[in-house]
Amino acid sequence: MTVRQELAKLVERALREAQEQGALPSFPLPSVEVTPTKPEFGDYSTSLPLQLARMARMAPMRIAEAIREHLPPSDMATAEVTAPGFLNFRLKPQWVASQIAAIEKAGRDWTRSQVGEGRRVQVEFVSANPTGPLHFGGARNAVLGDTMARVLDIVGYQVQREYYVNDAGTQMRKFGESLYARYAQLLGRDEPMPEDGYMGQYMVEYARRIVEEHGDTFLALPREEAVQKLTDLGLNMVLEELKQDLAALGVRFDNWFSERSLYEDGTFERVLALLREKGLIYEKEGALWFAATQVGGPKDEVLVRSSGEPGYFASDIAYHYNKFVIRGFDWVIDVWAVDHQGHVPRMKAVMKALGVDPDRLTILLYNLVTLKRHGEEVKLSKRAGDIITLREVLDEVGPDPIRFMLLTRSNTAKIDFDLALAVEQSQENPVYYVQYAHTRIAGILRKARAEGWTVGEEGDLSLLTHPSEQALLKKVLDLPDLLITVAERLEPHHLTYYAQELATHFHAFYRDCRVIDPEAPELTQARLRLVAAVKLIFAHLLEDILGMTAPEVM
Repeated sequence: MTVRQELAKLVERALREAQEQGALPSFPLPSVEVTPTKPEFGDYSTSLPLQLARMARMAPMRIAEAIREHLPPSDMATAEVTAPGFLNFRLKPQWVASQIAAIEKAGRDWTRSQVGEGRRVQVEFVSANPTGPLHFGGARNAVLGDTMARVLDIVGYQVQREYYVNDAGTQMRKFGESLYARYAQLLGRDEPMPEDGYMGQYMVEYARRIVEEHGDTFLALPREEAVQKLTDLGLNMVLEELKQDLAALGVRFDNWFSERSLYEDGTFERVLALLREKGLIYEKEGALWFAATQVGGPKDEVLVRSSGEPGYFASDIAYHYNKFVIRGFDWVIDVWAVDHQGHVPRMKAVMKALGVDPDRLTILLYNLVTLKRHGEEVKLSKRAGDIITLREVLDEVGPDPIRFMLLTRSNTAKIDFDLALAVEQSQENPVYYVQYAHTRIAGILRKARAEGWTVGEEGDLSLLTHPSEQALLKKVLDLPDLLITVAERLEPHHLTYYAQELATHFHAFYRDCRVIDPEAPELTQARLRLVAAVKLIFAHLLEDILGMTAPEVM
């Protein structure tokens, strides 16, 4: 149970006791919210008495006093009332210090909770068209989706990570025709690139690999057959590149879902039949339309074009039918770029049409990333002269700065990613600043062991009363509650803020408190337990939650 959950439970018990003893009138007990407060008021606070004033027909201060008087005895915190009706809590230093033992016992499972109650959630992210290497802008999608999946797992959800492979439709056909043209050109044939084709240098590289492996085999085939075979070969090459680049970023998927399968296994036909039964399909100008306006959508949408080819929206409906009706996810999170925000209302209409609660689908939007070097925008790739790929940035700065710095702003805020800052070894670089805290602790523990000190459960934790020790531990105790907040709000940028604050508290502790002091052996043992516990939390935060490395040396 987290700190805030434990305090809320104490308040709930006090409310019941106050009502049973007549200090408060009878009324339905609301949920209790406890939040951090300003240091001059304590550590945590609840405004519940203000919220209950009308229901109880009492002044908030009287309600707060009644709750305080009926709080059960606690080793955890003291309580006081402040105007106009807040109930504030101060954590007791001995209790704060004793939590080190709980961290030692639980290890990295210390932050786990059951808020998700085992519900099945799917996080579908990245899902870039498999028509070339992943643009660096897509890295933000990858980091957001992967970090949220990690957090949701820790707070008790069953999480599936999915990449939706757009391997059907217009863009895939253009990709295949472009690849065929480059392939034929490499073999000396005068084959023009298709209009609106894929012009990037990477298409030449794909074609060259096919020539090296298959020679001119495909020029002897009918053009349509050759285009299809090259499409499949090219798709496999792109997917393999995507998997390698995303793995290098620390991102993995449980499932790669094929759009094409929706049409091959009959899912799309089942969805059409369902929508027809509900009177949500009509024909106009030779095309089939989805009557989205009947279920709250902003406008009706084409499902099947007059050519007989399904439209983009057709796949959206069939895919979400598969997610909710066939595979039965309780909650689905789609991570989309902010330029897709106009599609959100129509997806909510889709949910209603499928008979699914629209609140079970969350569209997590994120904004653009501008790549810079020393403050100047970088627009072109040094290698290919066109798009800047994730792989290019990975090779220059590594995965850790990408993961951390792409979480330093809220999802909907634009981000400037400075390549020079990302590798700078100074306090100006937040990645270095946080990782150095872990490295510094590792150095302390190595020194302690070399000098013969025991690093473990030996040490009287009650000695840890220094303000900097207490401040550091209280910041550690914030992490389980923070993970729940991040899961509820889908706002992982709070994690990087927290990591920097934790590092600041540790560096302050290191400045104020001598860890290894031969003249104070008992205090030394206690402080070694403290720094070992904080090292575990840093490693958990960096490796398990943020998907980075926790270096022992730098």
